[in-house]
Amino acid sequence: MEINRNIFRAYDIRGIAMGESPDLTVEAALHIGKATGTHFVRLGRKNLVCGRDGRMTSDDLTSAFIEGVLSTGLNVHDIGLATSPMLYYAVSIDAYDCGACVTASHNPKEYNGFKIVDDWAHSVCGDELQEVYELTVREDYEVGEGKRFDAKVLDSYMEKLHSMVNIDKPLKIVVDSGNGVTGPFVERLFSLPGIDLHTLYTDIDGDFPNHIANPEKPENLVDLKAKVIELGADLGLGFDGDGDRVGILDENGEHYSCDLLLMLLARDALSRNPGRKVVFDVKSSKVVENDIKAHGGIPIRTKTGHSHIEKAIKETDAIIGGEISGHMFFAENYFGVDDAFLAALKLLQMASLAEHKFSGFFDDLPKVYNTPEIRLSCDDNRKFELVKECVHAFKARGLDVLTVDGAFVELNDFTWGALRASNTAPQLTLRFESDSEEGLQKVLAVFLEVLDGKGIELAKIAKYAGWSSV
Repeated sequence: MEINRNIFRAYDIRGIAMGESPDLTVEAALHIGKATGTHFVRLGRKNLVCGRDGRMTSDDLTSAFIEGVLSTGLNVHDIGLATSPMLYYAVSIDAYDCGACVTASHNPKEYNGFKIVDDWAHSVCGDELQEVYELTVREDYEVGEGKRFDAKVLDSYMEKLHSMVNIDKPLKIVVDSGNGVTGPFVERLFSLPGIDLHTLYTDIDGDFPNHIANPEKPENLVDLKAKVIELGADLGLGFDGDGDRVGILDENGEHYSCDLLLMLLARDALSRNPGRKVVFDVKSSKVVENDIKAHGGIPIRTKTGHSHIEKAIKETDAIIGGEISGHMFFAENYFGVDDAFLAALKLLQMASLAEHKFSGFFDDLPKVYNTPEIRLSCDDNRKFELVKECVHAFKARGLDVLTVDGAFVELNDFTWGALRASNTAPQLTLRFESDSEEGLQKVLAVFLEVLDGKGIELAKIAKYAGWSSV
């Protein structure tokens, strides 16, 4: 079977599933199911749990994928519409030993894909995922007759989440599901004493008519901000398309970078687990790193990406982890997986215990100047090699470069820039930070100099002449 290798990305399968020449067709899904089933059968797995998001192509792709898995002799337990964390929860309990979620997360409507996990929701990623691809190339499949079952995990999942928090005082919240798969679940999630819930766009619609379900980008939070201010709400929460990322607005409609949300969650976890490690991605603020140290934790900066953070948490025995895109991973009385619903509940608990408004959590932070994440178009076949070239160029200038994920370049303890190749799109991603406007301009100039002449449109970086503080 000829499948575009580029859709087998670093930590999931994701590609165009609509239009004239899609990469992810029903036939491709059938073979991906056969390869996934074969991979797990050869590992001795017996029961795969499968869920899907609400995209227009998800039903057909799920049916084909399940057919492929069953043909290898692996049993399939179909939980239907589900967030990715709901699937991770299912694979982490006794009934199932592997899983797959049909989703393209926050990507535009024409995309779809598969997140594949082994026992305890360990991501099938990197070289292991490439082995699954090679099985499709060789059509090297096991043959058997697996059994299909309808399954339910929602009740158990919600009971687990609710058992982990306690809301101490009333809160008015607004939740924007962006017409993604979280919509049908938010009312039950927030059915807790003291929560006054108001919702936006909870109907599943794979056309995403209101905005892309991606709370990382402020333009997708405009309606949420307006509703928070209109209602005088304490918090606004936005979820992505498959419910593994969360964004937060405070009582003023102010949006906070998700590495700062991790900082709050880490404070909470470290208050009960002093001396434990906290994992975060390479683009996260130094403010977060320093705050973890100040609250008795050990900060670990690592690769961006769901599977990389999950792996680092388990390898380092970290108590919590997260990344700037909004994934938050929990190991305290949980499974070391990312779960936006759990993150939302824990942040609500912190807000309910505080004697101040949510914005008050950030009043004492040191003043820094930074950019949002900047995304530059770069061909999938070019992006990783270009980053390597930049690493060499930075080192040739005598700069301190951390290469755990692309290039993290520190000019001093408070001034840095990060460049990496996206694992989910044909893009480069960059972010910059300093404790002064002059320092930020300096690191910006260094990156512009290194990137100049490499065929990349640099206007998105160059436009940052005036910087806004955190």
